[in-house]
Amino acid sequence: MMETQLQRIAIQGELGSNSHMATVAMLGNVEVVPCEVSRDVFRSLADGSVDAAVLPIENSLHGSVSEHYDLLLEQPVRLDRELSLRIVHNLIAAPGVPLEQIRNVLSHPVALSQCRRFLGEWKQARAASFYDTAGSVKHVMEQNLQDTAAIAPVLAASVYGATILVAGIEDNEKNFTRFHLVRRSDAPLSRTGIPNKLTVAFVVEHRPGSLVRALEAMADAGVDLTKIESRPVPGKPWEYVFYVDFRFRREEQADTALQALRAVSGMVKEIGRYVAAEED
Repeated sequence: MMETQLQRIAIQGELGSNSHMATVAMLGNVEVVPCEVSRDVFRSLADGSVDAAVLPIENSLHGSVSEHYDLLLEQPVRLDRELSLRIVHNLIAAPGVPLEQIRNVLSHPVALSQCRRFLGEWKQARAASFYDTAGSVKHVMEQNLQDTAAIAPVLAASVYGATILVAGIEDNEKNFTRFHLVRRSDAPLSRTGIPNKLTVAFVVEHRPGSLVRALEAMADAGVDLTKIESRPVPGKPWEYVFYVDFRFRREEQADTALQALRAVSGMVKEIGRYVAAEED
């Protein structure tokens, strides 16, 4: 399949973030458009000011990004690709600032929580939450802070001209985030390779056994269920939208699974079929 050329890619967060790194890994040299919040990313997709977006959907330690599941269902978009990115946290400061001078550490709360061991053993500095990992590096450099470091990806140090004081300070080296390339539903396909994974959202009747029947319908089609996520239905207490990822060997098999799911579900939305990320 001929790949559609993508030029402008929206991300949530600042340049130098893990989303920026995932974009480079997935698409190479493209223009990255940072957005303050995730809804702004989808707004940029909808109005055509960007060609696509790269968004995280799940971290192997922190879990799913629930807001992104909601937006994928709500907006007319689809998933074209998947990437698994190894997350490495680094202690970053302004050039020339020695490690022993650091008294404060800034980063996103998730990054701070994933570096608890380092921060707990390193008694000289106080950790404080910031809105973004790369944004914390940007802040340190813009304010020329001489007693403050940030925890962020290596790309953030490069983008803002900062220095890595300590590399790889995360507690668990098996720290990965799955990212998706998101496009408008009516955009030309930009996936590569032969799809072998599908993400679908569905709603079942609120009565005993309905979810079991839906899962059995997919199992009978021979697909391999790899993830299930539930999100509340707004305005309908205790009712849920279920999101499922499954692997398949042939696209006909995926179509059969969707047909079986539609027979037992009130709503089914195929969110995307794509090549599964390489297992790390």
